[in-house]
Amino acid sequence: MRVGILGCGYVGLELARQLVDEHEVVGVRRSEKGLDAVETTGADAVRADVTDPGSLDAVPAVDALVFAASSGGRRAAAAERVYVDGLRTVIEQFGARDTSPDRLIYTSSTGVYGDHDGGWVDETTPLTPTTDKTRVLAEAERIAREVAPEHGIDGAVARFGGLYGPDRYRLERYLDGPVTEGYLNMIHRDDAAGVVRFMLESTDEELLVAVDDEPTEKWAFADWLADECGVDRPAKRTKADRLDDDGLSEPARRRILTSKRCSNERLRELGYGFRYPTYREGYRAAIEAYRASN
Repeated sequence: MRVGILGCGYVGLELARQLVDEHEVVGVRRSEKGLDAVETTGADAVRADVTDPGSLDAVPAVDALVFAASSGGRRAAAAERVYVDGLRTVIEQFGARDTSPDRLIYTSSTGVYGDHDGGWVDETTPLTPTTDKTRVLAEAERIAREVAPEHGIDGAVARFGGLYGPDRYRLERYLDGPVTEGYLNMIHRDDAAGVVRFMLESTDEELLVAVDDEPTEKWAFADWLADECGVDRPAKRTKADRLDDDGLSEPARRRILTSKRCSNERLRELGYGFRYPTYREGYRAAIEAYRASN
């Protein structure tokens, strides 16, 4: 199988590393400086931009596409340009080819669920996005699942929780504090890539929630992390305390008020095996590195 990874960045590079021994992989980046990183994985590197249909001509025929492009920021307008306009451009461009892909996987976010007051959500839960950006992500999911089939491509969605892993552990955020209350739904980068690989190789599911086994309260996570690192537990603040900040943006305010716990039961039922089932395993390398340097 030849797989094209559009937006071969943090998760895409790891996906390429996991695929190259058994598949042909084409890693696509929009800037020249990112191509070297693609080549180090063993994948073929191509420069193209998902928002520029002409540039996509440089991407060879593939059996499957993974749309993992980044919008480069939190603004909804930038997200819409990449995730909605760019995704539609990709579907139209590849769907019009003599040899079109069989499958497209769009990497989304559990942010599309909105607020569920700490309740559990899964693949069957209706979406209630609360910010302009998460509404864009929900629309992109619709395009992947509804528009791609109109062009002869089987569209699917991997809905990621909060990504962490090498270069993204952000220990100081939790060790220094203050830590605002709420839930964390996380997945290690290696498992995020692993879930996409699983969807390419082992299942034709149209939607999977990609989170680890254990959503956790931020306060409990921060205390565990501090204990493991051998430092004092950080200061805490309630949501009410954080919302008292007059300088808080409206999108930030809505994110603070958004609370849910994401279930990976369907993913487990299908047979996916996590490398890092919880944050305890996933943060071990970062903790050991921290203790060694302090």
